[in-house]
Parts: sequence; C-alpha cells; structure tokens
Amino acid sequence: MAQKTALIVYAHQAPGSFNAAARDVAVQALAEQGYRVIVSDLYAMNFRASATQEDITGDLKNPELFQYGDETMHAWMEGRLSDDIVAEQRKVEEAELIIFQFPMYWFSVPAIMKGWIDRVLAQGFAFSLQKMYDNGIFKDKKAMLSFTTAATQTMFQPDGINGDINVTLWPLQNGTLHFCGFQVLAPQIFWSPAHCPLTVRTAMLEGWRARLRGLLMEKPLTFAPSGMFDLSFQGGFLLQPKVKEEQASQPYGITTGHHLGKPLPPDNQTKAQSANDNKSDCSN
Repeated sequence: MAQKTALIVYAHQAPGSFNAAARDVAVQALAEQGYRVIVSDLYAMNFRASATQEDITGDLKNPELFQYGDETMHAWMEGRLSDDIVAEQRKVEEAELIIFQFPMYWFSVPAIMKGWIDRVLAQGFAFSLQKMYDNGIFKDKKAMLSFTTAATQTMFQPDGINGDINVTLWPLQNGTLHFCGFQVLAPQIFWSPAHCPLTVRTAMLEGWRARLRGLLMEKPLTFAPSGMFDLSFQGGFLLQPKVKEEQASQPYGITTGHHLGKPLPPDNQTKAQSANDNKSDCSN
C-alpha cells in the first residue's frame, strides 16, 4: 500500500508561535500514523501573494486585457505556470489531506495564504464549471482549517460582538475548499491562546494531538448537494422548486449559506452533523 501524504500549508512569521507549535504537533502525530508530511512554510518560502502576469511564462492569450483566471487556466493547460505555483500544485496532487494552519486575520486567512489560494488553486487545476462542489476535482481529498483567534469563543457566538463563527467560516470552507471538491473536516479552532495560561495552551495542543489520531475517520461537514440545484445558466444555478417545497417544512435552512430565510442549522461550519445530533457543541 502506497504511503499517504499530508500537506500542511502554514502561515506564521514566528518560529516560537502557538501556530508553529500546532504545526509541529500535526507533523509529529501524522508521521506517527505513517504519513509523509509536507510543510509549505509560506513566510519562510517568501511565497509571493500577488496574482500577476509574472505567474505566466510565454505569450498571453489576450495581452490587450489581462484576465488572471483565464490566462492562468490556459497556462496550466499548456504547462506555462511559474515554477513556484507548479511546485505547490504538485504537493496538492500528492496529498490526501491538506491542513491550513494560520492565525485568523480580519475574519480570514493572512494575505500570504490568500495569495497561495489565489495562485495555486487555478481554474482547470482545482475547479471548472463542470467540476465544482461535490462534483469537484478534489472530491477524493480532505482539507481543513486549523487556526488561532485573538478573540475569545464567546465573542464569536451568534450573540457575541463578532457574530456567529459559522458565518465567518462559510466563505473559506464552502467558497474555497468545498468549491474545489474537498471533503471539509470540521475546523480546529484555538480560541485566544495568546491570552491563556501555559496550562491551557498545553491542553489545547494535546487536544489537537488526540484529534489527529482519528482525524481521517471523522465525518466531513455538511453542504448542500449539487443535485439540489438547476446547474445551468438558463436555470440560474438556483435551488430546484421541488427541493424548496421539500425544505419548506424544515425548521432550519439547508446550510449556513443556504439558509432560505430560516434559522441557521446549528454549528453547520464547525461540527459534522448526524441525524440525531442537533445540539450546539463548542468544544473546539
């Protein structure tokens, strides 16, 4: 049996950071399970965040109006993407599991990691209109977010000042990872480690280590199946009328994003749901 590969895309400037410690725990725990673990340390690599014409070698298809998505798609098809992008795409291809390890900046990832997403997950390589969401290119791979917050957990509750963390995570987990087809595992959230005593930070890391031992046996998060939608421009990629009728009697929306004007399904973006599990759990 071929050795499994895990990729950790890591973004923190300081070797002594809690994020670095979380990365190291993941490397060790996965290696102990027989994984080959690759780490893309974006700051150490000086990975370029900006998506520009420098990402393409050779002539542009439309030099009069540069359109990054179209040009990089053609460059990927023709083997003309820059070497740093190609190297990261090879890592993605090899990995069964990808973990994004980062501190949350402005309710999202740091700019250098956003640049990795913009540049590496190119059209054609990571998605197309024919291959997206649960029909996506990476549907046989798993991915997850592991991140620290400056805010406390209560600040990211539905009645907290920052709002519901499930809403915050929807663009990254649905709009990026699930869009590319990944089976998205529940995020590992380290709440405000900078303001916790050493004993609490140590317990956080040990909890992460314990979770990693059974990580790939976890159920992924729940998203709306593509089959619920009319996948055509004529139909507007809208929820099918039959599905809307079926959902009318349900107490919650389908997902955090497909709420249908109803209450959000509890913990839709932070916990894998089962038929008998509707209670909120904030044990991340």
